[in-house]
Amino acid sequence: MASMPLTIVVAVAENGVIGRDNDLPWRLRTDLARFKQITLGKPLIMGRRNWDSIGRPLPGRRTIVLTRDRGFRAEGAALAHSWNDAVATASLAAEEMGADEIIVAGGAEIYRLALPDVLRIRMTRVHAAPQGDVVFPAIDESAFVQTFREDHPAGEKDEYPFSFIDLERREESREA
Repeated sequence: MASMPLTIVVAVAENGVIGRDNDLPWRLRTDLARFKQITLGKPLIMGRRNWDSIGRPLPGRRTIVLTRDRGFRAEGAALAHSWNDAVATASLAAEEMGADEIIVAGGAEIYRLALPDVLRIRMTRVHAAPQGDVVFPAIDESAFVQTFREDHPAGEKDEYPFSFIDLERREESREA
């Protein structure tokens, strides 16, 4: 569906949790640095709750907020009211920015909408099982191949051990 490749960027605990009380349920400075490195210079599609948790556009990126609320305003961001509209808006932004992909930055419902069209998943697997109220949708792991993994211990700036894991959609599972 997307003419520009879609990449999910997500931090997900071993129990599937990605959020609690509209925030991250961990403190991982190394993960935040990776998120910035991956997303700089690219358009981000995110849901309204994710936007609310950040509260502002992220520098060096273009944010497209997907919301059903037609009265919602997000200063400094573009708004979309359907998945197709969000992808079209992000595609135009990517072309203007010279970006080679569109980043899908959550939350859970946005990830669920994106999964059928996603080429890559850039995951931080948090080696913990925190309490949470938002979970990452199940993915068909057979449709993806792991292309990168880097393990990190817990430390002064990282509350839990974690692994950076990149997945790429297998050629045979890509829709024509």
